[in-house]
Amino acid sequence: MRISLIHYHWGHVYLSMNKVELIDAVQAAAGIEVKKQATAAVEAVFDTIAGALARGEEVAISGFGSFKATKRAARMGVNPKTGEKIQIAASVAPKFKAAKAFKDAVK
Repeated sequence: MRISLIHYHWGHVYLSMNKVELIDAVQAAAGIEVKKQATAAVEAVFDTIAGALARGEEVAISGFGSFKATKRAARMGVNPKTGEKIQIAASVAPKFKAAKAFKDAVK
């Protein structure tokens, strides 16, 4: 399996897998012969999670983790170019919390 991106941050090396590589990995792991089917499966998972979060639901996957939409309050910020104070609007953002089993598997 190839890794497309290598990031360096504070002396650490991080390898990244993009969506196409994830689809290839799912196809190989599940023994799916047609790439379109693997792509459809991965897209369906992403769309299902996004749809549930948009409806305000939490998605909990045993042994993996949970996704939920969190509300961010409006706040004051600073424009980095001008230094001017600006109002940042309230927003909703996705949040992921890894399950203990997943954290242990990554160690």
